[in-house]
Amino acid sequence: MVRSRVLVKLSGEALGGTGGSGIDADSLRHVRSELAELVRSDFQVAVVVGAGNVFRVRLVGSSVDVELLPLVTADHMGMLGTVMNALAVQSALGSCGIPASILTPAPLPGVGGGFSAERGRAMLENGRVVICGGGTGSPLFSTDTAACLRAIELEADLVIKGTLTDGVYEADPRTHPHARKFDRLTFDEVLQRELKIIDHTAAVLCRDHGMPMCVYDIRESGALLRIARGGLVGTLMAAGTASGRR
Repeated sequence: MVRSRVLVKLSGEALGGTGGSGIDADSLRHVRSELAELVRSDFQVAVVVGAGNVFRVRLVGSSVDVELLPLVTADHMGMLGTVMNALAVQSALGSCGIPASILTPAPLPGVGGGFSAERGRAMLENGRVVICGGGTGSPLFSTDTAACLRAIELEADLVIKGTLTDGVYEADPRTHPHARKFDRLTFDEVLQRELKIIDHTAAVLCRDHGMPMCVYDIRESGALLRIARGGLVGTLMAAGTASGRR
């Protein structure tokens, strides 16, 4: 099934290159190329960016003292990090002639306007890429949840989550090399199996609103367009009962 309006969720690490931090020029060029190909193929494109390359405190063994840096404060810092990444993506797209606007939960003068579903949809219909920064605007919600929420509000056909793995596995393939990969999953299965590819809130949002999500390796050239055109790349998650694994 061809999707005419898609929301692409970019992990911050995808912009950070092999080191996973900062903004790597080659990684940003690759993201620009993939998004530009999508736009030039007449898709309406929204983007939500994470900030794992800029700021990440929710790491196992983190030495950050929660008394010094409470989780709510850390989440606000992370949301600001997503705006930094949004600016990078906007600038990269502009360098190849693709107009893009940043929308954030509250207006940021000189950076982006305040998000509203109506404004975002109008921009998409006028051929602009809409980059949603700032997460949901509230702490304790992931950028995956923000992506699913914005996709629903913008009436997207599909969320495409670009990660550094080629789909969803029954266990982390980095530590479980024999873990099996799923071609398709329902969101109920994601929840029941406690798969960590997205958080509980994001999965429930997508399930309850009929919003499918495809997870793929963002480093694979041409994959983004193939997914938007209906190709099965990575793992497709949707409401329903059918599932399968390779």
